[in-house]
Amino acid sequence: MHKSVKFLNDKICLNVLSHDKENAKEIYEVTQGHVLIGMLSKNYETNEQAITAMSDLSVNINGALSIGLGAGDPKQWKMVAELAGELQAPHVNQICTATGFTRARLGQDETIVNALVGPTGRPGYVNMATGYLSQEKVATEVPIETAIAMLKEMGASSVKFFPMNGLETIEEYKAVCEACAQENFMIEPTGGITLDNFKEIIKIAIDAKVPKVIPHVYSSIIDKETGLTRIEDVKKLYEVMKEVSKA
Repeated sequence: MHKSVKFLNDKICLNVLSHDKENAKEIYEVTQGHVLIGMLSKNYETNEQAITAMSDLSVNINGALSIGLGAGDPKQWKMVAELAGELQAPHVNQICTATGFTRARLGQDETIVNALVGPTGRPGYVNMATGYLSQEKVATEVPIETAIAMLKEMGASSVKFFPMNGLETIEEYKAVCEACAQENFMIEPTGGITLDNFKEIIKIAIDAKVPKVIPHVYSSIIDKETGLTRIEDVKKLYEVMKEVSKA
């Protein structure tokens, strides 16, 4: 595991966005470093711009950078992989089908690379067709245990289950958590997570004995006027993390 990633009680690490360096630093401090700060590749026109901005912010948070796609946009896959290789960030968000390419660009196994798979409406099965071409085709329905085995073969560290739509896909999420626990694999629940459902979502993973969980909480805690991630909300999330991770 990369030295910049800290899991609270060896179980939970929060993943949130930040508006700027100061916002990121505050988030890092109130979570006592048990956080990964996401920066979205989609926000930059060139790799050079992204590398400059990400490197600059990373210094303020002891390197706890998470390179993101941008709303799961599969067209960003190559830029993310290239940035990952250049920056050697501790956490990378990636579409399922580009996982192997990304791991190869990194050239090491310490960075957490998640692989984005989606719900199917059928508990126990996930959609692996999340690539820029495959998402336009008929969705796949792969048993979650098989999917995890394939992700391991591609060099992934965790399942990014997206979009969860909050609690709408909860039965599918439970099945994914059970499989991750069985296969000793991390999970990253993403999409529609709020202050109201955060506890239930991370508790399901912890109760299932998933080794590590990285919940992504984005738009629900961002101030629409300023673009800043609200520090008070981050504090509330961190209190819940402390409570649940003691279980």
